[in-house]
Amino acid sequence: MKITGNTILITGGGSGIGRGLAEAFHNLGNKVIIAGRRQQVLEQTVAANPGMASAILNIEDAAGIRSFGEKITAEFPALNVVINNAGIMRPENLLTQPADVADAEAIITTNLLGPIRLTAALLPHLLKQPHAAVITVSSGLAFLPMAITPTYNATKAAIHSYTQALRYQLKSTSVEVIELIPPYVQTELMGSRQAADPRAMPLNDYLGETIEILKTQPTVTEVLVERVKPLRYAEQSGKEKYDAFFQQFNDAMMAPH
Repeated sequence: MKITGNTILITGGGSGIGRGLAEAFHNLGNKVIIAGRRQQVLEQTVAANPGMASAILNIEDAAGIRSFGEKITAEFPALNVVINNAGIMRPENLLTQPADVADAEAIITTNLLGPIRLTAALLPHLLKQPHAAVITVSSGLAFLPMAITPTYNATKAAIHSYTQALRYQLKSTSVEVIELIPPYVQTELMGSRQAADPRAMPLNDYLGETIEILKTQPTVTEVLVERVKPLRYAEQSGKEKYDAFFQQFNDAMMAPH
């Protein structure tokens, strides 16, 4: 992927990893458009980064995503990179889960259907660009699930699988497909507690390592910071060690801090 000279759309770009990526790419000389449903957050981010643009997008609205794709490509015809970053993460107690599974459905709609729908809406445009990229954001939890967030883990595992299939289908085109696989990072994805959790990777450290990988490994397909590699490759150690790691990891995440 080219690291500069792009026109980049980032969903969920007003906070957390999305905002961090938006600012990093903006500072590298890219035209960045952040999208999300919270106008105030978008406006604050754009105000802090002159030259950045924003657009309202409800990633849960299937019809709205299609019309958004038409509008954004008309307004920014040079658009050549989309980063499917928007996501939600909610704890679920499966023993007391409501019958309507509303949280699970919202997580699937946002984290899985959202990126699939937006990619479908933008792909015809991206295929016309001389250099383009679709970037997905999965998670280390796609490979070693955290028991308290079962649907979130499942959506991220599905995004990993979808990304691999998309990359294979687009291998003869000008569109690269890259997967960011973050570890547990200090953001407010699960509330302010996560942002201050010493067990989580500091956001600036994650962003710095991620951008360095993209700079130095131009053909990278999976962006793996060192901290996420134990999760990404957990199954390679064999079932017995994986099961022990799974138990240890989940016991540690459930422990008070």
